[in-house]
Amino acid sequence: MHTQESETGRNGETSLGAAAKQVAEHASALARLELELAKIEITRKVASLGKGIGLGLAAVMLLFFMVGFLLAAGAAALATTMSTWLALLLVAGGLLVVAGFLGLLALRVIKKGTPPVPEQAIREAKLTSNALKADGSP
Repeated sequence: MHTQESETGRNGETSLGAAAKQVAEHASALARLELELAKIEITRKVASLGKGIGLGLAAVMLLFFMVGFLLAAGAAALATTMSTWLALLLVAGGLLVVAGFLGLLALRVIKKGTPPVPEQAIREAKLTSNALKADGSP
C-alpha cells in the first residue's frame, strides 16, 4: 500500500522518487499543452491560408474576365474603322500569334528541363564514390 510516509522524508521533505515523478508529470502536461497550442496555431494559419487562396483565385478569375473585356474593347475600336467581323478576326489572329509564341517558348523551356535527372548530383556522387574506393591512394 502506498503511504504518505514513503513519499516524504524525515522532515516532511519530498523524496527524490516523488520529486522525479512530479517533474515527469509536469513535463508531460507541458508537452500536451505545447502540442495543443501548436494544433490551434496551425488550424488558424491553415484557415487564413485557405481564405487567402480563395481571395487570390477570385482575383485571378476577375483578371481573366478583364483581359476578355480588353480584347473586346480592342475589337470594338477596330470595328469603328472596318467591319465588325474583320475586327474580331484580327483580334483572334493576334491572340493566335501570341499563343503560338508562348507555346513555342514553353516547349523550349520544357526541353531544357528534361529529363528531370540531377546530373550534377550524380556526377558528384560518382566522384565521391571513386575517391572512397581509392582509399586515399594516388
